[in-house]
Amino acid sequence: MEAGQGMGAVLQMAHDKMAYTLADRGTYVAYKSKIDSVIISEGDPVLHNPYGVIAVNPARHKQVNYIKAMAFIGWLTSPECQKLIGIFKQEGEVLFYPDAIPVK
Repeated sequence: MEAGQGMGAVLQMAHDKMAYTLADRGTYVAYKSKIDSVIISEGDPVLHNPYGVIAVNPARHKQVNYIKAMAFIGWLTSPECQKLIGIFKQEGEVLFYPDAIPVK
């Protein structure tokens, strides 16, 4: 089925239809008190969903602030921010795993 909606609506729909769905951990954690669904599979490398950050090319898009974009990228990939990403939790569960640099 195609929902054409956000992940929260998809989780609710899967719950209502007693169906399976793929979901990100953050949305599942936010909705798990509203649904009876449980995780049946996790950690498979096939489901790895990395996030990335890329500055927009200022030669093609004159309106962008390339300097601020690069500053944001520098902060996001810094050891300090990577540590914050790694310790961020919702309902006691880690949601993201930093991979820009090893966290000590």
